[in-house]
Amino acid sequence: MTRFTIASFNVKNLIEADQEYYRFEEYTPEEYAWKRAWMADQLLTMNADIVCFQEIFSEDALRDVVIETDELGLAANEANIPDRSKGYARKAIFRKLAYEPYTEAALAFAPNLFDGEPGQRRPGVAILSRFGFKGLPEVIQELPRPLAIPFTDLDGDEGGHYRIKRLSRPVLKVRIKLGETVVTFFNCHLKSKLGELPRPEGAPFPPAADLVNYDPATRAMGSLRSGLRRMAEAWVLRNAILEELKAGNPVMVLGDFNDSEHAVSSEIITGEAPFRNYAWMRRHDAETRRDRYTDEENEIIQENIGAVRLYSAEKLFVRKSLRDMVYTSAFGGVFESIDQILMSRHFHPDFASKLGEMEYFSVFNDHLTDGSHPEAPYNKLASDHGQIMAHMLIGDPDD
Repeated sequence: MTRFTIASFNVKNLIEADQEYYRFEEYTPEEYAWKRAWMADQLLTMNADIVCFQEIFSEDALRDVVIETDELGLAANEANIPDRSKGYARKAIFRKLAYEPYTEAALAFAPNLFDGEPGQRRPGVAILSRFGFKGLPEVIQELPRPLAIPFTDLDGDEGGHYRIKRLSRPVLKVRIKLGETVVTFFNCHLKSKLGELPRPEGAPFPPAADLVNYDPATRAMGSLRSGLRRMAEAWVLRNAILEELKAGNPVMVLGDFNDSEHAVSSEIITGEAPFRNYAWMRRHDAETRRDRYTDEENEIIQENIGAVRLYSAEKLFVRKSLRDMVYTSAFGGVFESIDQILMSRHFHPDFASKLGEMEYFSVFNDHLTDGSHPEAPYNKLASDHGQIMAHMLIGDPDD
């Protein structure tokens, strides 16, 4: 039996001091020291075995955070964990409180292909693993061939297509051996809801970015474009997930989806939810009103859909715990979960051939405030995302 924890952590723009990442945006040495200390404290609190990071501009800055976390963790162990001379040292609570340094952990970083000059930087993603990696990490961003999504008009006429050559941010894929099981992990950060506004050649900025001369129709079209891109990126990720599932590999997907669980982009990644019973549904090739799927065909359909579906750690936890509210984002009065941990049915408690399951789910969102409320002003140095963590078990708990 192997227990482990897996977390997703959008850090919000991690980069060293005096480095302009977006136009006119950079940290002073004091701000960078504060941000690094805040991140280290969050990592120490989570104490997760595997952490998927988003919005990493600099691998060196992330390594600095990990070093600072270890320093805090070892000091906490020294203060809180009794030595063997104490009779109560063997109590389980102290094993839970103990911090395990990341000294021997492996770190994989995927920079963004679009990363540019100061002021035009673009963030990547990273994965930190106390279990190391099996084989080399893989990065998905430059597509081997452009993805063309064809459209058909309602009257059957050809409706053009949407085409992408690269993802807006990389997807990092790693394999990690947990006990006797190798699990494939994907860390993603899908396109944000920020609109893609057209900028004429030679123009210093998109005309629709001028809020004084507000252009609602063009800005709405920009949101449509970003939504199309996010869904296209979701399909690319889904395709990579299906390759692993069809090979029989258990899968976990973490990251910033920039959409809620029930958004179309999220549902593309998880796969469709099956109906309770297809035997009452009229067949796709029906020739009469009575042509419906058989009970045997219902079993086939259920297996075909269930074998490639992913499940939300948050929703599995809510189902068993009566948890009232989980959120990882707060903006404009809307509190929602846009960071997710998904897992294949290998970890679903109802799957007869499960390899393991989730024991607990944690969310770290006390630092989140909705900047539209003057009583709780937005803190630009802390992350604007909550962190989520799943407590997992692989193998027989009686072992």
